[in-house]
Amino acid sequence: MSYKEIDPLRVPVKIDELVEQAYKELKPFFEPESIAVIGASRDEWSIGWVVFKNLAENYKNKKLKARIYGVNVKGGELFGYKLYKSIMDIPDSIDHAVIVVPAKFVLDVVEECGKKGVKALTIISAGFSEIGNTELENKVIETARKYGMRIIGPNCLGVFDNFGGVDTLFTPEFKKYYDQMLLTSPRPKPGVIMFGSQSGALGLAILDALYGADIGIAKFVSYGNKADVDETDLLLWSLKDPYVDVIMLYIEGIKKAGRLFVEVAKEVSKKKPIVVLKGGRTQAGARAAESHTGSLAGDYKMYIAAFKKIGAVVVETLDEFIDTVKAFSTQPPARGYNLAIITDGGGAGLLAADAAEKYGLIVNPPSDELLARLKDGVNRGYIVPFATFANPIDITGSATDESFVYALEAVLDDKNTDSVMIIGLHHVPGVTDQLPKKLVEVIEEKDTNKPVAFCTVGGADYAVRFRKSFEEAGIPTYPTPERAALVLKNLADYGSWLASLGLYESYIKEWKERQKLRKSSESH
Repeated sequence: MSYKEIDPLRVPVKIDELVEQAYKELKPFFEPESIAVIGASRDEWSIGWVVFKNLAENYKNKKLKARIYGVNVKGGELFGYKLYKSIMDIPDSIDHAVIVVPAKFVLDVVEECGKKGVKALTIISAGFSEIGNTELENKVIETARKYGMRIIGPNCLGVFDNFGGVDTLFTPEFKKYYDQMLLTSPRPKPGVIMFGSQSGALGLAILDALYGADIGIAKFVSYGNKADVDETDLLLWSLKDPYVDVIMLYIEGIKKAGRLFVEVAKEVSKKKPIVVLKGGRTQAGARAAESHTGSLAGDYKMYIAAFKKIGAVVVETLDEFIDTVKAFSTQPPARGYNLAIITDGGGAGLLAADAAEKYGLIVNPPSDELLARLKDGVNRGYIVPFATFANPIDITGSATDESFVYALEAVLDDKNTDSVMIIGLHHVPGVTDQLPKKLVEVIEEKDTNKPVAFCTVGGADYAVRFRKSFEEAGIPTYPTPERAALVLKNLADYGSWLASLGLYESYIKEWKERQKLRKSSESH
């Protein structure tokens, strides 16, 4: 019996066994020894042409280790590769077949793939349940199951794997804009995020945004109608994948195996955070979801209750989606909701305090110990005498790098502080381009497990470079206090959920081990 058929109310979920089975079954998608594109086309910029081009270039650049083959009923040649008229003609076994042919031909192609011994199918072709053609989709599923094949899709983009080199996205990286070729569909740099999206077009837009925000990913999977592979599969894979620390999911609806998803997600959340953006939250959105990927969006309140039960972080907007995974990529979750705000601008500090309290963070006045420490900073000349310490800790426009360093050391040592927001308005004379390096040194030396988010407001060249310097140093940075506050609240939600289960310390220990291992491998 497939693990997808398990009913947790009748059969106890044994997460380790499910992970091993899923890892074995999904491995051909991400780490195939051979891959065939059925529908590889010589028509420039067609879907089959772009997909085959992506794979051929990755193979040439030694990013993709799998042998690649093209299939086209007319035969011929493409990018120096022979095109076979049928997958049956390929003189090699095939692990992963990417299907890019009209829907009416897909069933026959799937049957041939089964006879060939293919293990994994990515069906990019559209024209199935999303337009009411459920009967054809069901026949495709039945045929694949008969031969033990797993399916991503149909009506999808498939897989982009930054480490294995599989790239079935049919959107070209560059497109002509008047007389120039401009980057249009970028692939983000390598990172620690598994991104699963039910919507292919939105998934591409988010990849573009992640690229623009300089956020790396490990894998992206667009699963479309999710006739087979779905969120549950991606969660099971991610739990074992050494490249993945954070899971982000765009979900329109969970059509089946909802109980299994909840049980699996609850276990995965104990090890790796799951950040969810749910489409179809309103009646209008739910109707759109059904016509888009054939999903039953369901009652949003029901989804929220389920997501909170499993410890997932639910976001409401695309900005929050991207901001939150950026923070989880580099910061530990906060154990609680107590926030310290350090600022060199009083107005920005007030906006941060307002937003923090609105979102559910606690902005208490400093303890007697912290207050004494900050006043000592005045006596020692690190902080100006007219600074105020009510929280926000306003070190004023006379602040220097050393003012920020001293204040950060103080709040990281404070037992009543769970997370820190630093608002470093770079416009003041005493703040320099060395501030990111100095603050990172403090964070690494203190090693307190308290997340830190940075904010500087502005759009001029210095602001852009300043934010980028913090990002490169591993401190998530935001252009407004409100966005930084919301992210810190999400880190606190997740950390508090872990703490409620008595798992916070064990999570932090494993998180640090992964961070250390990753830095060690990067240095080599």
